[in-house]
Amino acid sequence: MSIVKPQKLGIIAGPGSEYFTGKVLKHLRRLYLDRYQKLSSSLVKRHNMTPEELLDIVTLNDDLLNKRIPRGKKPKTFTCPNFEIPVKYVRFANGEVKAEILEPVRGLRLFIVYDLSNSYPIKIHGSDEPISLSINDHLMFLFTTINAIKNAGADSVTLVLPTYPYARQHKKSSREALTAAMFGRMCENMGVERIITLDIHSREIENCFNQTHLENLHASYQVLIKLHKVIDFNDPDLVVVSPDTGAVQRNRFYAEALHRPLAILYKERDYSIVSKDARHSNIRSISLLGDVKGKTVLMADDMIGTGGTLLVAMRELKNFGAEKIICLVSLPFFNGNAREEFDQAYREGVFYRVIGTNAVFHDKTLTDKEWFIQADVTELFARVISRLHHGRPLSPLLDNRQFIYRLIDMTQSGTAPSQKK
Repeated sequence: MSIVKPQKLGIIAGPGSEYFTGKVLKHLRRLYLDRYQKLSSSLVKRHNMTPEELLDIVTLNDDLLNKRIPRGKKPKTFTCPNFEIPVKYVRFANGEVKAEILEPVRGLRLFIVYDLSNSYPIKIHGSDEPISLSINDHLMFLFTTINAIKNAGADSVTLVLPTYPYARQHKKSSREALTAAMFGRMCENMGVERIITLDIHSREIENCFNQTHLENLHASYQVLIKLHKVIDFNDPDLVVVSPDTGAVQRNRFYAEALHRPLAILYKERDYSIVSKDARHSNIRSISLLGDVKGKTVLMADDMIGTGGTLLVAMRELKNFGAEKIICLVSLPFFNGNAREEFDQAYREGVFYRVIGTNAVFHDKTLTDKEWFIQADVTELFARVISRLHHGRPLSPLLDNRQFIYRLIDMTQSGTAPSQKK
């Protein structure tokens, strides 16, 4: 397989995921262009040839691997494949859906990039106006796409899901479904080779697979790059606080990387109550283990749903004397009226900033807010796709501590290292 121009790599965007997928594709093309430039500069010296002669050899190999007989003149410059496979998504009047692959995919290794959490109105064939799709609507589009790909003879199918659906339904306390595991087994039974996701709610979910592989990426490096622009990592009054016991490991990671103390909020909950919005949570009492008086607080969590738990925690930290509070979240869903509640809390001075990733799509009504900062994780997904396609190890990207330690060490110079492939 050519490391310069992979002929058997294909990328499919799910409905409502075109923007995220487009950025992933842009990074993929740049990665291969950069790789060719490095390879070219090395090979022309090694084999005593000109760049034009090397390009002729690369073009010949590409033509020999092409499924179609090449036409036209030889290219004068290196060009990167498009990678994108067009799909027509249709929603019928009775609610049924269909996915139609518009190009041959036999023998290709396909990656379906799908933001299953996107609830914004999107244009679908069969609907005159943009419509909002529920998570279950998205899942049916995903399943029909997988089936269409397998029927068309694709070599393999990998799901790139920035948000893993039903991730919070990973354990049961009574007679309830383990929906996170059920979704995983459904994908496995349909022939999905691998699922790539971001900061999955519980690593227990990967135990439901027999053959499908789950790759769990972390956005801590991308979030810290943004955080570095709003605070000084060397601030002696910086403290990391875990919003609950379930997030201790995540926040301990940040505390150790930044060489700062770790405090913990311990919450008593009434699980007979379902948190419906930010003002109605199931928290009965909160205790603080540590000191935050006069401190700048960093608080990391995997997601913001209705935001009720996080807002209660931030208000309690203010009562304990915290000076400034910054929240770091991988998946900023902002369900229900969470945006309005965070707007109100920001006006009250409860928190300073929320840093979230673009793994969850939001328009400018959120991204333009003064209190919200968005970190881009599309390059991370692009690098993972490239490494998987070429059989290269993922460990440098799955465990990003080395990049974070380098970032912390270089804070004095004001230069952030890039997460190289």
